[in-house]
Amino acid sequence: MTPSSGIEFLVWLLIAAAIIAIVAKRLRIPYTVSLVLGGLLLGVIQIPILSPLQPGHRPDWLTPDVILILFLPALVFEGSVKLDVRELLRNFVPLLLLANAGVLIAAFVTGYLVHWLIGLPVFTALLFGSIISATDPISVLAIFKDLKVDKRLSLIMEAESLLNDGTAVVLFGILSGAAVAEKLSVQKGMEQYFLAVVGGAVLGTTLGYLASRITETVDDPQIEITLTTILAYGSYLLAYHLHLSGVIATASAGLMLGSFGAKTGMTDRTRTAMQSFWEYISFVMSSLVFLLIGLEIHLRRLLENWISVALVICAVLLGRALSVYLLIPLSNRFAERIPLRWQHVAVWGGLRGALALALALSLGSEFPDRGQILNLTFGVVTFSILAQGLTIKPLSRILKLANGAFSTPG
Repeated sequence: MTPSSGIEFLVWLLIAAAIIAIVAKRLRIPYTVSLVLGGLLLGVIQIPILSPLQPGHRPDWLTPDVILILFLPALVFEGSVKLDVRELLRNFVPLLLLANAGVLIAAFVTGYLVHWLIGLPVFTALLFGSIISATDPISVLAIFKDLKVDKRLSLIMEAESLLNDGTAVVLFGILSGAAVAEKLSVQKGMEQYFLAVVGGAVLGTTLGYLASRITETVDDPQIEITLTTILAYGSYLLAYHLHLSGVIATASAGLMLGSFGAKTGMTDRTRTAMQSFWEYISFVMSSLVFLLIGLEIHLRRLLENWISVALVICAVLLGRALSVYLLIPLSNRFAERIPLRWQHVAVWGGLRGALALALALSLGSEFPDRGQILNLTFGVVTFSILAQGLTIKPLSRILKLANGAFSTPG
């Protein structure tokens, strides 16, 4: 791939995203769903002018490094910088349960069901459970940004998707080693988990506080926005090199800046400029991710293995349902009640997306059953974005929770 071909590919993706955004708004369908459908369509259309988008001609951008280091920090930061810390503390109990115990329950239930249903080795099946059981921040943020439901429900869903990544990534690291060694060390795994999550939170909060202090000494929107960009990617990369949770670090940094720095160290003009900048970045990044997913889906391969894919989808949904329906009633005993109708939306709105694909793709080519894990992950992600993404709004209407229409991000 030459630099010019990479830029040409990017330009075509942006053109496609702009056209799809207009069509999605007119048809009133979720933008993320329309992007994946558009990617599927562009991948099969044989028109010479669209040759840069055809297999064999386009660069491979759907890789773990691109997803986890280029796309994810920006989307997590944009989502976290707008969250209200007071609302997070108000919902601390359900978020703590769902983002930690919820992922563990979903991963192990899904893993053992997949082992029983399609015969994957038990540690490989558990590894797949860790890949697919955390709700994806890119997908959830994009969908719930446009779904006009109660603000508290939206905050719980968005915050959970931001926070549960730490559990999923650390669990994935533990189980990937266990799948190779066929031995699981629970104590070592717990130590790694707490170090990654707590360390990431401390690092991100510290960097967010320092960045907030720096913005107090500057009164220039361009410089201050540049500082937020450094904070978003710097916190993620530093945590990554220290073997901490990058997403937790970036989310913590965004929370600190949004709740403290933006209010005490930025003028109204700078805050408006910063919000506009990150909303645009979020729009571009999410557009590219979902288009790439659509382009990379191999429908023929999924259809050839549709029985296994369907069984695994059922296992994933059951794992998610058990984690929500078991933990939310427990949370209701100690914190503000979450209605049963909200729990239904939490189950069906727990979308999977680019994060799961990044984890699956990060498995080495020599890893046993890698091809099957990739195929099953693509199948679950495709179902999640298309089927669940298209039906979450009707479900909200049936439950009398939605009061608005979908629109494009931003």
